[in-house]
Amino acid sequence: MDDDFRQAALDYHRFPVPGKLGVHATKRMETQRDLALAYSPGVAAACEAIAADPITARDYTARGNLVGVVTNGTAVLGLGNIGPLASKPVMEGKSVLFRKFAGIDSFDIEVDATDPKAFCDAVAALEPTFGGINLEDIKAPECFAIEAELRRRMNIPVFHDDQHGTAIVVAAAVRNALLLQDKPIEDAKLVTSGAGAAALACVDLLVALGLPVENVTLTDIEGVIHAGRSGMLPNMARYARQTDARLLADVIAGADIFLGLSAPGVFRPEWLPLLAPRPIILAMANPEPEIRPDLVRAQRPDAIIATGRSDFPNQVNNLLCFPYIFRGALDCQATEINEAMKVAAVEAIAGLARMEPDEVVANAYGGEPLLFGPDHIIPKPFDPRLILEVAPAVAEAAARTGVALAPITDMTAYRSSLARHAYRSTQLMMPVFEAARTRSQRVAYAAGEADAVLRAAQIVVDERLAHPVLVGRPGIIEPAITRLGLRIRPGVDVEIFDPTGVEDVHARLGDAYCDLVERRGVPPAAARKRVRQQPSVTAAMLLRLGLVDAALCGTPADWWEETRQVLEIIPRLPSATRAYALTGLIHDGGTLFFADTHLNPDPTAEQIAELTLMAADQIRRFGIVPAAALLSHSNFGASGSPSARKMRDALAIVRQQAPDLAIDGEMHADSALNAAIRARSVSRSTLDGAANLLVMSSLDTANVALTLATSITRGLPVGPMLLGMSKPVHVLVSSTTTRGIVNMTALVASDSVQVDA
Repeated sequence: MDDDFRQAALDYHRFPVPGKLGVHATKRMETQRDLALAYSPGVAAACEAIAADPITARDYTARGNLVGVVTNGTAVLGLGNIGPLASKPVMEGKSVLFRKFAGIDSFDIEVDATDPKAFCDAVAALEPTFGGINLEDIKAPECFAIEAELRRRMNIPVFHDDQHGTAIVVAAAVRNALLLQDKPIEDAKLVTSGAGAAALACVDLLVALGLPVENVTLTDIEGVIHAGRSGMLPNMARYARQTDARLLADVIAGADIFLGLSAPGVFRPEWLPLLAPRPIILAMANPEPEIRPDLVRAQRPDAIIATGRSDFPNQVNNLLCFPYIFRGALDCQATEINEAMKVAAVEAIAGLARMEPDEVVANAYGGEPLLFGPDHIIPKPFDPRLILEVAPAVAEAAARTGVALAPITDMTAYRSSLARHAYRSTQLMMPVFEAARTRSQRVAYAAGEADAVLRAAQIVVDERLAHPVLVGRPGIIEPAITRLGLRIRPGVDVEIFDPTGVEDVHARLGDAYCDLVERRGVPPAAARKRVRQQPSVTAAMLLRLGLVDAALCGTPADWWEETRQVLEIIPRLPSATRAYALTGLIHDGGTLFFADTHLNPDPTAEQIAELTLMAADQIRRFGIVPAAALLSHSNFGASGSPSARKMRDALAIVRQQAPDLAIDGEMHADSALNAAIRARSVSRSTLDGAANLLVMSSLDTANVALTLATSITRGLPVGPMLLGMSKPVHVLVSSTTTRGIVNMTALVASDSVQVDA
């Protein structure tokens, strides 16, 4: 690394506070009662329950979701034996990855013990603390004995990631590369450069997948591992060949797979022609591989190559597996991570690489879809679907092999619960998704040619949320489906409605739209042109005429103009005086709803009351009990300004029309969100705890509050959701992601189901 990058790395670790980890309470600690429950005397109840039944520690403590990342610092990255203290930044980093990618809490434990027995004694004594142990950066051959001893002594999963994590990802890469190269694993010949812990684990797992032992040749810095060699590692002897060959150059000829876990430049370019046709090369020395991909491609374009580097295709990265293996193991209370669980992880990772690419991954890697092929044989680390594929596969294998103390019986429900780690909106959207699945509704998408909509349509079909109707030109949509690697089939899974068509239905749309707007200053020719050229108009007209059940309008064009056009076509509910916009914000502390964020600049008291009631109804559909706060610069009558009086009047109207709704105001935002602060201003409030619906006095206030909160919390917006419409329709903002479109699809589809009911 250069000096600038080194300094940036040091600053990253030092500021704003030293290190990458912290400890945060998961329970409220605001009142005397909270303290009594958390510690003395309430904590005794949890202690007594665990003493009576130790398995309940999972219910009353964090142990069931806590992994120890443990090392003695004897083999840290490429730095070698730098000791436990110097290894701490690496272990903190590993702990952060557990939390980021799988929602697993983790403590890093650096043990000052190089003697295997002393190390094992220290780690085994920690079993009451953890649900699993991730061993890290321990040198061979001691790592073999340490893992075996800890697995024997501990009744929780013990996993040496340097060995088995590498092996799982390598095996997934080999599995897919062999598929692309049309080579059965039973016929493959493998040669290694390196015979340490990781290399042996890789070969052992490939043998478990069907690679014959006799097809394996190991080499290390001293040459070929042959039958007469002394001082071999414990599990090396099974691969010792009866051969006179002593050098890597002597055994490379005819190899189908070269597995490098050794040193830079070990594989010489002149050996490339000696490999078998369509070879597979895994050159994983870091930072410089055994041979560079550009040299391989120049001489062997028929080869598939993977490395350990992120700047080359096919990065073999342990991050693809270890968080999700532990997730599955913890969730079924596995007592170990066995061979079947590792094989299940291999198949899940390999299978994910063959799926259509995810938008998150495409955006992280330059926007190009990563289709299964020679440059994409394993998933990327940022693929949010890894947890959805790997954790259930591991949990199923644990149950199948009898090591799960709490086997997962409903795998569909388990996958749904895991989605909260992949997509932050899952918990909020789950009731809406279930409502949408009760009946397949036809949903029109105005931006049917957009990549994000097409990716969303694939998910909508897979999750049975709706039947997509894509507004757009087949000549654009069909090639895009192929380019994105999607499986949806036009005419089967999705419909394409071409607005430029000349069929009778197009004439109906044009005539109906003319009737709507010709006395609003839009001549018939211009009206028909809009139907053909403005997709939001087309989608809204399809909904108005009953040709679809719901619509998602909005394109990259101006949201306000698109919404105005939709409001011209889809009328409000007869009972509604206005249409309003509600936006949810999912953040680490839960979900807040803001209104009106997009439509009404200065609503009256009557309109604020109407908005509040509509917003409360919408929130109930998420399975959330609404608790509304009418926000103002004034706190409970402190000001007589027009805006404060407006909010007080709105409160009176709401309480008269919906006496059971939890609501209070006018109040400051901190009073709305903190009951203790609120109690200092008023002795009695109809709100209990924090409000989840924040209703503002003006559009400016609501929009500023939403965008400010989004920026500070790095939260995820859901919406805007149109309220008060007579038909199920929303208008997407241009920044809506694929997952956001999926969520909005579920909303309009469930709206439609509710209307039909």
